[in-house]
Amino acid sequence: MKVNTRSVGLVLAGAIIGGSLTLTQHVMGARSSELPLEQMRTFTDVFSRIKNDYVEEVSDEELLEYAIRGMLNGLDPHSAYLNTEEFNELRIGTTGEFGGLGIEVGMEDGFVKVVAPIDDTPAARAGMQSGDLIIRLDDTPTKGLSLNDAVKLMRGKPGSILTLTVIREGADQPLSIDIERAVIKVTSVRTRMLDDKYGYLRISNFQTKTTADMLKAINTMQKEAGDEKLRGLVLDLRNNPGGVLSGAVGVSDAFLNDGMIVYTDGRESDSKLRYDATNGDILNGAPLVVLVNGGSASASEIVAGAMQDHGRAVVLGSKTFGKGSVQTIQDLSSGGAVKLTTSRYYTPNGRSIQALGIEPDVKTRPGSWVRPDQENNFTPLTESSLRGSLTNENDGADEGEEVVDAEDNLVYDDYQLFEALNLLKGLTILSKKSG
Repeated sequence: MKVNTRSVGLVLAGAIIGGSLTLTQHVMGARSSELPLEQMRTFTDVFSRIKNDYVEEVSDEELLEYAIRGMLNGLDPHSAYLNTEEFNELRIGTTGEFGGLGIEVGMEDGFVKVVAPIDDTPAARAGMQSGDLIIRLDDTPTKGLSLNDAVKLMRGKPGSILTLTVIREGADQPLSIDIERAVIKVTSVRTRMLDDKYGYLRISNFQTKTTADMLKAINTMQKEAGDEKLRGLVLDLRNNPGGVLSGAVGVSDAFLNDGMIVYTDGRESDSKLRYDATNGDILNGAPLVVLVNGGSASASEIVAGAMQDHGRAVVLGSKTFGKGSVQTIQDLSSGGAVKLTTSRYYTPNGRSIQALGIEPDVKTRPGSWVRPDQENNFTPLTESSLRGSLTNENDGADEGEEVVDAEDNLVYDDYQLFEALNLLKGLTILSKKSG
């Protein structure tokens, strides 16, 4: 698979704390011909007053860093200053291993908002959910904290416990959730066969190696399916907060033969980028269902939007997060970086999903079904339950015998996936009937 990229560096969408990023070398300098002298005098005046009159002594370095952080944080929730340590942690995070709770977060109304818990991490196992508002980290209120400060508090020595106080929609009162910190090793691609001929592929976030791992996984499932190959695939992007943009482009390219995947547009010419698909559909046109929810953000929305606009897949689930802006990581000579919102991205049909999200073709919410063995032994009334009912002469099964295969458990374990599999089978039947 080839990706048409005219950008410089590594492009990210939703990495670490929910932003779309571009790692580039950039020379910082004043572009305006005139500096705002009156405002600079005000800044100098305030700086001097703090130095002389604040109750405690503050170093020049600290004050200037606070000023830089405040300047960027005031722009939007995703622009930020990264010191050397934070910048290194960001780069580590995109490779798939980092320390902490395993949770992707952003800011909303001054509180830390959960974009999505990462699969098989302490946060996911503790029951954190997309949309949770974290109002306290141990004894520290999050109101007024910068996102970077909140992330620092979440990180710590593996094995240590952090107590999160969470406001969750539908809960009568705040929840207290204890999470044990760990070294987070993210495996972005997981697969399994839903039955002999249908595949399931879960992408938990987009890393630099996600496309290669996905192609390898699909080829393995094709071999498992035998001579007929896969009849269809469910691509699960639920609670996927984003990651490396090249991964999202590569994943989309794998299912498309041609056409645009995504484009970005901003004030500067180098923010106007276009990514096109190359020939080659790894499924050879077999039906594809993409699962999304409110935790699907940024790069996930790029994939879902491309599949939807090209009519390549049916998008099923609930409306996505709505993260449609792009941030550029610009290196600083100090060893840190500036993460600055520089453009918006658009789906092939020109849709900006910023604050709107992707509306699924088929809306379905997670269901809650009770297993038969948990129904207090209540058996639904059927024709065969009636006294004197006629038997079916072609029915060779013993009376009362129930044949259950592994896929039947989906209705209890993951109702949305159960619906996706049913839809996939229906699409396969339709494609066969239509030739």
